[in-house]
Amino acid sequence: MSTHAAAPKKTTSVSLAEPLLAQAKVLGINVSQAAEEGVAAAVARRWREQWLQENAAAIQSYNEFVEEHGMVLEKYRLF
Repeated sequence: MSTHAAAPKKTTSVSLAEPLLAQAKVLGINVSQAAEEGVAAAVARRWREQWLQENAAAIQSYNEFVEEHGMVLEKYRLF
């Protein structure tokens, strides 16, 4: 279920390939819901990509620290 399910909806126009739309109708797919889920997934991917890009230097720095000094509190690990 989408985390946006309770949010107000806004009508918009979306162009889809005719064969794809026809298959969705045959299969009983709610095109609006499927589109919302697809857009939500694309937004989540883009946010993740943006976060990783913005934090790449910090991640690299941390990985270099661990490589050189080991993990913080490693002596307390049980595995």
